[in-house]
Amino acid sequence: MLSRAAAATLLASLAACSGQPAPTEEAPLAGATIGGDFTLVDQNGQTRRWADFRGKYAVVYFGYTYCPDICPTDVQRTAQGLRTFAAEHPDEAAKVQQIFVSVDPERDTPKVVGEFVSAFGKDIVGLTGTPEQIDAAAKAFKVFHGKGKVEDNGAYLVDHSNVTYLFGPDGAPIATLPTDQGAAAVAQELAKWVR
Repeated sequence: MLSRAAAATLLASLAACSGQPAPTEEAPLAGATIGGDFTLVDQNGQTRRWADFRGKYAVVYFGYTYCPDICPTDVQRTAQGLRTFAAEHPDEAAKVQQIFVSVDPERDTPKVVGEFVSAFGKDIVGLTGTPEQIDAAAKAFKVFHGKGKVEDNGAYLVDHSNVTYLFGPDGAPIATLPTDQGAAAVAQELAKWVR
């Protein structure tokens, strides 16, 4: 049986043979119970399940299209980070799928979600569903969300976690992406884990 150090050395040498550097540390979310099956609808009205994204790295963010500031900023920085990563590592970037999941099914129809994600990139998958479907997905991904006070004009905010997760091709969580630090930091984190 290989020691941990010997296993790390073997992985590094195998990666060197393939031309890809290997991560030198364990993924921060390795072993975490984040993620899980869901049934939602994409911006084209197609039913999508978590299993549909197997074989690709998935960058997942839960938010809502009427969000005044945080959601559009996080989604934009993620999309910009992916573009920066793609410019330097096009083959690896082709293995990454950005996914936006709405926590506001009352207003975020597939059409509305589609318009939102298309403002940041043509390849982003936008997902929505019934309140029950959204609740189940949010629970699986350890995302808090709750509708705020409804104003007289019907407007409201949605409180929610703003975490951008990176999952591996097997659906296992790898790390969170530092959207709060900007697109360059997102690209750097992707380069660390995507192979």
